[in-house]
Amino acid sequence: MKKIINDPNQVVQDMLKGVLAAFPNELKVIEGTTVIVRKDSPVPNKVGIISGGGSGHEPAHAGYVGKGMLDAAVAGEVFTSPTPDQVYEAIKAVDSGAGVLMVIKNYTGDVMNFEMAAELAIADGIHVEKVIVNDDVAVEDSSFPTGRRGIAGTVFVHKIVGAKAETGAELHEVKAIADKVVQNVRSMGMAISPCTVPAAGKPSFVLDETEMEIGMGIHGEPGIEKKGIATANEIAEELTGKILDDMVLQKGDEVAVMINGLGSTPEMELYIVNGKVHDILSNQGISVYRTYVGEFMTSLEMAGCSVTLLKLDSELKQLLDAESFTPAFRK
Repeated sequence: MKKIINDPNQVVQDMLKGVLAAFPNELKVIEGTTVIVRKDSPVPNKVGIISGGGSGHEPAHAGYVGKGMLDAAVAGEVFTSPTPDQVYEAIKAVDSGAGVLMVIKNYTGDVMNFEMAAELAIADGIHVEKVIVNDDVAVEDSSFPTGRRGIAGTVFVHKIVGAKAETGAELHEVKAIADKVVQNVRSMGMAISPCTVPAAGKPSFVLDETEMEIGMGIHGEPGIEKKGIATANEIAEELTGKILDDMVLQKGDEVAVMINGLGSTPEMELYIVNGKVHDILSNQGISVYRTYVGEFMTSLEMAGCSVTLLKLDSELKQLLDAESFTPAFRK
């Protein structure tokens, strides 16, 4: 294993120290926890937005803490759900009295631990709602969740829900827009090389030099099939085609596109995939309103990519365009 780390068992703490050193005027860490919080939290009269999960997906989730997105992110150990007490500390830290919305990726441990934390907060008189993101169309069930997995589409939820909360909307309104995004976002990914969890010291799965896996999850969970490596155009066609088979899109509809790298994929390759995705959508009469290409939700050093489509209407477009000021998403 070759990694630029100190102690494999301290990577999350060391990472958070570095994040705070880079953004001392914008972020803070709750002492004794792995919770990154907006420095001005709780923001008066604003619904607090929290998310999180296992580390190793950077810039998710700490990179999205700031104005216009998350108020706090809870960092679990690598690929491991944060504990309920850590999530509970995040809820308390961002609650201004207007309530808190939890954005949860659909993994069994995340859902269970966030829900346990919500129960503690509700017992304390804090109003808490949740949205569970399940944008991955590859598989209905895997070794981590029951139902579809939550992957890169979660970033669109962070962006739009965060923008809605900044308007002063009430908790039920923020929850409604979160549900709307989840209903209209779909993703699918693939991998050409594995990743190594620092504490494990060996790759989480094996792919031959000539193999790729279609539908791979962000923790190395199995996808649909292993097959011979294909061209960028063929990969784009397979991922986008599966998404379009699952979405209700018609000629004239508008979408936002996200081409997400998983940690070790050059931007050159991501842009090649993006070009083909745009061609596919154009040929079907679907307009692309905005495109995002880069690393938004990674899997340590895994090589591969995912495609995400978000169906837009006027409300979602306005919120997508709203100002955000976070370490990884500034607009």
